[in-house]
Amino acid sequence: MTYIQGETGNWEVVIGLEVHAQIISKAKLFSGAATDFGSDPNSQVSFVDAAFPGMLPVINAFCVEQAVRTGLGLKAEINLVSVFDRKNYFYADLPQGYQISQFQQPVVGRGQLVLDLPDGSSRTVGITRLHLEQDAGKSIHDQHPTKTFIDLNRSGVALMEIVSEPDLRSAEEAGAYLRKLRSILRYLGTCDGNMEEGSMRCDCNVSVRRPGGELGTRCEIKNVNSIRFVQAAIDFEARRQIEVLEEGGTIVQETRLWDTTRLVTRSMRSKEEAHDYRYFPDPDLLPLELDPAWVEEIRRALPELPDEKKARFMADFKLSAYDANVLVNEKAKADYFEAVANGRDAKMAANWVTGELFGALNKAGREIEDSPVSAADLGALLDLIGDNTISGRIAKEVFEEMFATGAKPGDIVEKKGLRQVTDTGAIESAIDAVLAANADKVEEFRSGKDKLFGFFVGQTMKATQGKANPALVNEILTRKLKG
Repeated sequence: MTYIQGETGNWEVVIGLEVHAQIISKAKLFSGAATDFGSDPNSQVSFVDAAFPGMLPVINAFCVEQAVRTGLGLKAEINLVSVFDRKNYFYADLPQGYQISQFQQPVVGRGQLVLDLPDGSSRTVGITRLHLEQDAGKSIHDQHPTKTFIDLNRSGVALMEIVSEPDLRSAEEAGAYLRKLRSILRYLGTCDGNMEEGSMRCDCNVSVRRPGGELGTRCEIKNVNSIRFVQAAIDFEARRQIEVLEEGGTIVQETRLWDTTRLVTRSMRSKEEAHDYRYFPDPDLLPLELDPAWVEEIRRALPELPDEKKARFMADFKLSAYDANVLVNEKAKADYFEAVANGRDAKMAANWVTGELFGALNKAGREIEDSPVSAADLGALLDLIGDNTISGRIAKEVFEEMFATGAKPGDIVEKKGLRQVTDTGAIESAIDAVLAANADKVEEFRSGKDKLFGFFVGQTMKATQGKANPALVNEILTRKLKG
């Protein structure tokens, strides 16, 4: 268990997250307006989105399907009957004066998500619910010194609000939860998880208590838009609450904002309760009733998800839990690895993908979808190592050129004359020359300085420009030095 050390002893942090995930859909939840990111302000707004009088919402069936698919991916209960409610509040970018959401009868009930922790262990975090709702518009405060501009392009866009149980106990666990949730959403194709563009946003509910004690008063940090900021906000807020309590104060339940410049949370408003929103069933929308056969059809069409893929990689490829986690956290990475590993040494494939390839991509600031080295070409490089055409050391040089130029590994090897020397006669001649030039060190070795063996290997590789087969070099050197 993770605790924070205060002035008066240990404190336990209790965290629950509410994630707003924008559904991948070409149209909004209750209108046919487009949902493309980055369009000109107010260019994707229907009369429904702008709340013109007499306009009636019409449910987008594909958005419902995406929510059900996500619920099934979270091993959650699918409620065959759910109800849309009006959540009443007044803000400039909410034209209706209410948000169409779900409250007591959401489309998805309890589920779970398995956390993969850095030490290789895992534990389950409960999902309370997933409900559908429409997004608000966007207020823009930096275009005019005294006026706020309103962009309604986002108004009416379909959101899934995914609420966790208060099962998280540290900022690091919250980060792991968000990464895993984003991975599942991307595998399912229901949300792109792009926090920078606002298509996945997080509200953090944070409280502190003495270990094992009663739950403390929670504060909600609204609309945090990166995993790094979520972790920083939770850390700051937990320590702020501990300081207040240790000084004899009390925590006020409130909504707070994360200040990305000063890296502090600050009070926004007192926390609303359900009754403040005056929820009631939306009279323009009938209860949503799902056909069990339709739900089952979606379940059967689910892709292999990260947890199942991890288990398969560990079973079929004999990968460690750590390697499997690294490879399955993004579907594109998992697909790339599997193409490289197919019919080859899987551990070697994993080492090259997670080591050389990921390192080069990170350095270049590129994603795996944009890799200049295809899975087929990396596989061909490993084949050259496997059949002793080149050594592992030479392979790294070849890979660097592949990454820089996109050239095929075989072409690079032939063009640069990098084929490994496997002719025992040639290797033996090189070794004889090395031993003759270092007769003093040969005597030292034979008198007990075994560490000099590495020196002779290095000199032989240098003499053959790194092309000699290392296994043959070791074998012949051993015979000549100890013979």
